[in-house]
Amino acid sequence: MEFDTLDLRLMHALEVDARAPFSRFAEVLGVSDQTVARRYRRLRTGAGVKVVGVVDRPRLGEDSWILRLRCTPDAAGPIARSLARRSDTSWIGLTSGGTEVVCTTRSSTTEARDELLLGKLPRTPSIVEIQAHQYLHRFYGGPSGWLGKSGALTEDEVARLRPEPGAYEAPVRPLPEDEPLLAALRADGRASVAELQQRTGASESAVRRRLDQLVGSGTVYLDVQYDGPSFGFGVSALLWITAAPSALDSVGRALAGHREIAHAAAVAGPCNLTAVLVCADSHEVYRYLSETLGRLEGVQHVECAPTLRQVKQLTYEEPRIP
Repeated sequence: MEFDTLDLRLMHALEVDARAPFSRFAEVLGVSDQTVARRYRRLRTGAGVKVVGVVDRPRLGEDSWILRLRCTPDAAGPIARSLARRSDTSWIGLTSGGTEVVCTTRSSTTEARDELLLGKLPRTPSIVEIQAHQYLHRFYGGPSGWLGKSGALTEDEVARLRPEPGAYEAPVRPLPEDEPLLAALRADGRASVAELQQRTGASESAVRRRLDQLVGSGTVYLDVQYDGPSFGFGVSALLWITAAPSALDSVGRALAGHREIAHAAAVAGPCNLTAVLVCADSHEVYRYLSETLGRLEGVQHVECAPTLRQVKQLTYEEPRIP
């Protein structure tokens, strides 16, 4: 299935305000409501587009880690799928010839962190090496979607779509009773208030009020998942970067401004920066590494690990067996 400029513009619009009505998208994009609805359905079925409500755990001060698990050749896939079923994991991919699993995980308690990092994973016989990098600071990613760097929408169009700023300066910490609402948003971030009411059992006014609090405070943001190759972005890779300590912040900020970088963060561990690189092909990867990244002052070492298979983005569905 082929996608065109209008599809990319709609994707960018979703990233700006994923819960906006189709009529608003249509007005900004200069097409009919029916065209927007039809294109959105096509993107869902043909490019795996899905709007997902995400709790911004770093904003709440919760621990987040990125794990590199070197496995025996026959075990990487099963281990990746097992981790994908956990509610405390998000991005999971296979790299390095299919023997390395890279997994992002967050822990709300020290006990939960230790159970995974010091208990379950080290006891798994087919995992032969574990590297754990703790997230320290996010330079780009999370609420800042990568499609914003595409330029598909003009600055004026983005301004017309951007929702009004929330009235909350500090994050609103989710409560246990918020879980049905959060689960419904993970399933469909564009679900209407009426649909959320049906799924949670709360009144529409209560749902609307809590939704405004969680989203308006930045505790929850709406992320757009999609299949990159469908839009011509056929190669993704993880970058493990060591920068001089005095250049850590400047290199991280530079990465955040690069068109090819979808996520960048400072981490503690064997390296001090990690980033997600998205390119059209291997030639573009080479140009980025040798020219853009290679010329940054303060970069001392770079490891580039192409992603062979993405097992989980923010949500996971078991593969269907024919």
